[in-house]
Amino acid sequence: MQHDMESALQEWINSGYIHDGDLFVVGCSTSEVIGKHIGTAGSEDIAAIIFEKLAHFQQQLKIKLAFQCCEHLNRALVVEKATMLAHQLEEVSVVPVLTAGGSMASYAYKQMDNPVVVEKLQANAGMDIGETMIGMHLKRVAVPLRFAKRQIGNARLSTARTRPKLIGGERANYKETAVNNSCK
Repeated sequence: MQHDMESALQEWINSGYIHDGDLFVVGCSTSEVIGKHIGTAGSEDIAAIIFEKLAHFQQQLKIKLAFQCCEHLNRALVVEKATMLAHQLEEVSVVPVLTAGGSMASYAYKQMDNPVVVEKLQANAGMDIGETMIGMHLKRVAVPLRFAKRQIGNARLSTARTRPKLIGGERANYKETAVNNSCK
């Protein structure tokens, strides 16, 4: 599983799709990672391994991480307070735990310097480990990515980035990169 995470994150680094200061949302079912049904076998030991790899990834790219809670907390997100303030996000009153929030969000909350939980945000990109449905926290035009790494442990891995909307119709002009990279 550690190798899976390293491979997946290296693909993100190589892609060039995320940049300094970007919000990156992570949804993770540690149950799915170990081959169990989502929400049935959460493990903070697995969360610790994933968090360690993501923390290194965050430092390398200077991005801001958001860890999605499970549906019992309406998929709220754990972020650093500085991220909440910088992006004018609204804090909610809850602390994620294994049985309400999930092991990944619970573990992240315990590891962050000054964690808060926010109800929603609009991330630039993200990864969904175990089909936890991060799409509601991505900006409006999400573009699925087809990286070679498709699993973390036993969990399916989905990745997506966002791009600005193409507006204006047939007479509008767009940056070539926006049009050519919209479906990669």
